[in-house]
Amino acid sequence: MDTKAFKRSLQHSENYHRRSFGHQEEVAAELKSEYQSNLIQEIRNNNYNFKRADVTIRLAQAFGFCWGVERAVAMAYETRKHFPTEQIWITNEIIHNPSVNQRLREMQVKFIPVEAGQKDFSVVESGDVVILPAFGASVQEMQLLNEKGCKIVDTTCPWVSKVWNTVEKHKKGDFTSIIHGKYNHEETVATSSFAGKYLILLNLQQAEYVTNYILNGGDRNEFMAKFSQACSAGFDPEVDLERVGIANQTTMLKGETEQIGKLFERTMMQKYGPQELNDHFQSFNTICDATQERQDAMFELVDEKVDLMIVIGGFNSSNTTHLQEIAIERTIPSYHIDCVERIKSRNAIEHRELSGQLKITENWLPDGKIVVGVTSGASTPDKVVEDIIEKIFELKATAAII
Repeated sequence: MDTKAFKRSLQHSENYHRRSFGHQEEVAAELKSEYQSNLIQEIRNNNYNFKRADVTIRLAQAFGFCWGVERAVAMAYETRKHFPTEQIWITNEIIHNPSVNQRLREMQVKFIPVEAGQKDFSVVESGDVVILPAFGASVQEMQLLNEKGCKIVDTTCPWVSKVWNTVEKHKKGDFTSIIHGKYNHEETVATSSFAGKYLILLNLQQAEYVTNYILNGGDRNEFMAKFSQACSAGFDPEVDLERVGIANQTTMLKGETEQIGKLFERTMMQKYGPQELNDHFQSFNTICDATQERQDAMFELVDEKVDLMIVIGGFNSSNTTHLQEIAIERTIPSYHIDCVERIKSRNAIEHRELSGQLKITENWLPDGKIVVGVTSGASTPDKVVEDIIEKIFELKATAAII
């Protein structure tokens, strides 16, 4: 399928919408009321530090809603206003934040049902409005919705679209796209649908396995078993690793994406020589600015003295998980939570471990004076961050009275 031609055709359709419907001011007021925070703005204005009694909060200097997320949420709100009586669907969570998605449900935006791991688009009828979320939708889903005669509202982040353009360039040049990401993440599913041949790598360890295979060969059956769910149909490691291009899920660790790119560049240079490198390796910068800024800010924060870290974001948020990884690597007590309700008491907090399991940790909030580092993923509203900071202040104040 010529995905580039399809996109061009879709974007010229009268049923396709990617720009504001003209309700910006009204929606901006709603978003400010529902998601922004006077306390968080005060902390920003105070050089990202705030002290109340025994608690000092140190806030990362880049955190929370990014421009792409703000744009997607605003477009979803505008869609409801522009189509007040139509049935509105969304193909997935608009962003990875439970409070925002719940608010859309309250606005009578329905989510495409999932049966046995597959989306059931049979519920969508001609004339319905369908929102594509910030991390996009696969080209097959777009084609299906277009054929159904739906009105499509595309909130895909421009950075994600940039990655799609990159893998299409790989395809045009007959390069295999090496995608640093999670094979079952919605963004990577969408990205791979625009690629030709592709291989999805979760981390540097998998990249090292593949580059060793390129240089030294290996067990083909073992290779295919290892990447059975993370490669294009008919993938052949004996043939499809001769020409490779690098792309990434925008929310992965910036440093690891760069390491993987350099590793493949060295590998192809070693195998084919510097004069033929460009015939066997392509690389374009597809690292999201917002992801990079939040990770850089987190590295700066964990270099300061903090007694514990609170990392706030949806449990299925990849960029939030990577912020948590940074704290864990520094052996700082760190708790990934998605809402204030996870803080049960000053003696118990429910949080997500890197393994994905939920755990309740006791005695998580130390006595006496403490410094708490706080950051949040790109899909987390400031209001959620405020609620959690206020809860910590409340628990410490109660402990002082007792």
